[in-house]
Amino acid sequence: MSHRPGPLWRAVRGFVHGVDAINAFVGRIAMWLFVLMLAVLIWGIVTQAVHVRAYWVIEMAQFTMAAYYLLGAGWTMQRGAHVRMDVFYARWPTRTRSTVDSLTSVFVIVYLVMLIVGGWESSAYALETGQRSRTLWRPYMAPIKIIMTTGMALMLLQCLSELCKDIARALGKPFDERATGEGAAP
Repeated sequence: MSHRPGPLWRAVRGFVHGVDAINAFVGRIAMWLFVLMLAVLIWGIVTQAVHVRAYWVIEMAQFTMAAYYLLGAGWTMQRGAHVRMDVFYARWPTRTRSTVDSLTSVFVIVYLVMLIVGGWESSAYALETGQRSRTLWRPYMAPIKIIMTTGMALMLLQCLSELCKDIARALGKPFDERATGEGAAP
């Protein structure tokens, strides 16, 4: 006799799959921002070689890198590609790793909430005041602040998704088949 998951379990699984799909989509788009950043930097090299100064190049490359990094962070977390100190972790059974990951996720969630609150306030200020950069180029700051706050929010959602997956694994009821083996990758 098979056990049918209850409505809460189905809702959590729907949340996990939805967040994973959104972050995978955004992450695949964000990886092209690296190509854009390289194009901007190459443009700067070419214009400097012909003695034409493009004042916007470095700042635009910084904005593009920040967008690339933050919009891709959730997808990176989903794929397990963030750097991890792996002294004992790899030797632990899947359920132990999932329990420890669940506990450490709480700290990441608190940190991300603080970043999002600060990002929200900073974005609102930039929109209200028409805040501009203090460089010679003087771009508006609101677009990059909104993008950065959005990236942090996507990472928070992914962190919550990973927390749900870790709790399910720790309980021995993983959402996906690949997490069932004791030797499965984190």
